[in-house]
Amino acid sequence: MQSKLVDISRVLDDQKIGPFQIQLLILSFLVMMIDGYDIGAAAFAGPSLIHEWGLRGPELGVLFSATLISGLIGSPLLGYLSDHYGRKRIIIYASCYFGILTTCAVLATNVGSLTLLRFFAGIGIAGMLPVVVALNNEFAPRGFRATMVVIMFTGVTFGGGLPGLVAAKFIPVFGWHILFWVGGITAVVISLLLAFTLPESVKYLALQPSRRDELVATLSAIQPDLAIAPDTQFVIGGEENQPKFKMSALFAGRLALLTPLFWISNAICLMVFYFINQWMPTLLATDGIPVAHAAIATTLFQFGGTIAGLVTMRLLDKYGFIPVPVLFALAIPIVALIGLRGFPEALVITLVAASGFCLLGLQFGNIALEANVYPTYIRTWGVGSCFAAGRVGSAIGPLTGGYLFAMHVPLQETLFIAAGPLFIGLIVAIIIVPLYRKQLAATQRPSLA
Repeated sequence: MQSKLVDISRVLDDQKIGPFQIQLLILSFLVMMIDGYDIGAAAFAGPSLIHEWGLRGPELGVLFSATLISGLIGSPLLGYLSDHYGRKRIIIYASCYFGILTTCAVLATNVGSLTLLRFFAGIGIAGMLPVVVALNNEFAPRGFRATMVVIMFTGVTFGGGLPGLVAAKFIPVFGWHILFWVGGITAVVISLLLAFTLPESVKYLALQPSRRDELVATLSAIQPDLAIAPDTQFVIGGEENQPKFKMSALFAGRLALLTPLFWISNAICLMVFYFINQWMPTLLATDGIPVAHAAIATTLFQFGGTIAGLVTMRLLDKYGFIPVPVLFALAIPIVALIGLRGFPEALVITLVAASGFCLLGLQFGNIALEANVYPTYIRTWGVGSCFAAGRVGSAIGPLTGGYLFAMHVPLQETLFIAAGPLFIGLIVAIIIVPLYRKQLAATQRPSLA
């Protein structure tokens, strides 16, 4: 039976997770994996750069923060471009762009040139994240949106741990350059793969009348038995989309509170996360733990986050934002305990992994659920603004670590300082819980019959 009105939301919500969604998840995971690798590569080069270039704490802190600071530009910029030109095109261009610049990092001969290259690469590295989040959110059935986003985003945490393995195995043989050779070339290869395999968002295509044929082809791939007549019209049920982008839409209704609260939650989470992620190899090494073991600890920090995503993804779909304040509360004592004197090395490494579970777990909650509250025409801009706010925190974290390192602050006090902002994050997350529930009920109205 042919219908002259097709509700994209209903078509997607009626689907089960099948071959189409699995292929999208695999491709997205690969994209996120190399993105996470390139985010963390400089941190694992840090100990070698200190020895080779004689760097001090503040210089290393600026290098670590360069990729993160440029996220202030990349996340909203690529989010804006994605809302105008499509998710697929921006993801492919961004992957190729930062892959080329990451490869060029092997040519750096001083900290200034390496920092500059990392800054410009970071525009693509950070900017691609909200676009991939939006793409997966827009293909997922309603009851699996957080699940799909979390699964694909575990690629970031998995990829973030890979530089530690490369560093431990190959830096003694090839030097720090090997980290950027691997990250850069792989990103370019993945961009070529995506050009032939990545689908465009059907919700985005529904807002682009000139791309109707592409929309019909993609819907047919998702649901082969869907009958579409030449005069069929497409709508997105449960959303209020406008023909033009409006900045004020990010603060309409409950979003006036939710958007800035999401910004704060992201900023605090990533401030502490990148404080630990970027400085833990160096801090543990200077505190007497062998460099190879310190690299493995930070790798387990990332892998602990991957486990957190898999544990919490169904809870996020079922209970909404509630797991986020729970993980904030757990992270506070765990982060503080890492630096206590007298702990055996195995326990310290376990605490580092547990802190990754908490910090990345609550960040998964932020990322997976933010996309639900914004309509399609501003979704990547809205999510991108949250990522940009997170980058403020992610830049402050390593810079703070650099100054504490330069001041020779003991590891115990350093980790106490890192745990402090998590108290604010806990309060903010508690406030978000009821607001998110109400916003979700308003935006996920029953689809058109």
